[in-house]
Amino acid sequence: MTFSEEALENIQDGKMDDFNKNLIKAKENDSDEILYSLAEELYTLGFLDESIQVYQQLLEKYPDEDQIKTEIADIYISQDKNDEALNYLSQIEKSSPNYVNALMVEADLYQTQELTDVSEQKLLEAEKIMPDEDIIKFALGELYFSIGRYEDSVNIYLNIIKHGTLEISSVNLVERLGVSYANLGKFEQAIGYLEQIKPIDMNSDVKFETGFTYLQLNRTNDAIKMFSDLKDEDPQYATTYPYLSDALKANNQIEEAFKVIQEGLGVDKYNVNMYLKAYNLAILLEDYDNAENYLKEGNVIDPDNITVIVNLSNLYLQKEQYEENIKFLANYLETDDMDPQVYWNLAISYYHLEKFEDAKKYFDESIGYFKNNSEFLKQAIMFYREYGDISTTIQLLKEYLKIVPSDEEMTFMLEDLEEY
Repeated sequence: MTFSEEALENIQDGKMDDFNKNLIKAKENDSDEILYSLAEELYTLGFLDESIQVYQQLLEKYPDEDQIKTEIADIYISQDKNDEALNYLSQIEKSSPNYVNALMVEADLYQTQELTDVSEQKLLEAEKIMPDEDIIKFALGELYFSIGRYEDSVNIYLNIIKHGTLEISSVNLVERLGVSYANLGKFEQAIGYLEQIKPIDMNSDVKFETGFTYLQLNRTNDAIKMFSDLKDEDPQYATTYPYLSDALKANNQIEEAFKVIQEGLGVDKYNVNMYLKAYNLAILLEDYDNAENYLKEGNVIDPDNITVIVNLSNLYLQKEQYEENIKFLANYLETDDMDPQVYWNLAISYYHLEKFEDAKKYFDESIGYFKNNSEFLKQAIMFYREYGDISTTIQLLKEYLKIVPSDEEMTFMLEDLEEY
């Protein structure tokens, strides 16, 4: 047994003192070929510093061996030591047989730094040198896939599949095509590829994408089955719950949808979207107390979420809790880009509390936003008539009757006021 083999056996047995001793002996006594294999094994096992030590010893002996430089650079990248990695890669000349490999490693490095334009440039240079190499095309496809350039990734994956290759580096290209098409909104094409993948070969992401695609195609039963399987197999995959709930709701299974979203909140209690879904389902079940509680909890999680704010305010109006609504909305009156629904809701609240000056202030504020909304106009007409502002009442009646010309009551009111 070589010292390298003994060192690797020491790792398996957890004998780290013996490993360190045998590693030193291996570097002193084992052949270069065995040491190269040792460095590879150490890298695979996660002993990165030790792997670099062995590679560097070999590089001292073979300073022109560019493959060793790329191996060392790879390890440095995995350790986030990018400057060290680039130092080794920059030593590889364009004339080197390992230059393309160096470009691939550089592309990976720049992608980890989110310098995707530079990463793309390196891969395109590599492809120009070796235009028929699928692994380079695959790397480009993966780059485009990761940054959402799905049209480009589709073209590349299709090109590779035409060569008869369905998997590279444990990545299923059929799966990638299906997910890419789904992200492009081409759901028919997407499902054609996704359904080719055996359930046993689907990871959680692919199961989710398949369920999502079924949902977009209104195949709700298939979506429910896929999302339910995913939930059972990977209950911590939080994104499943809102979409499974949507599928059940689309199937008119409201109570089941509500239970699922409650489960989802147990997995991800900071997801405001799920609180909103829970609120909407509670409303459908006429469970107004729970509906209010979910909105309040969502408001605590994200106090500036305008959808939560408006829905909670609307609910206060529905429950005729006018003072509570005013108190709640007071926190947001100085907020930039406030939803004008807030002003309308305040106007209605003050109107019902017979605080007419405050009501007028917010009706005045709202008119410019809702002059084409018949519901608002009707409420405003009633207020301004009661307030005694006949001119504004007539103006709003005319706007209202442009939208609802068949409303006889409002027509008679306008005629009466104009005669007056």
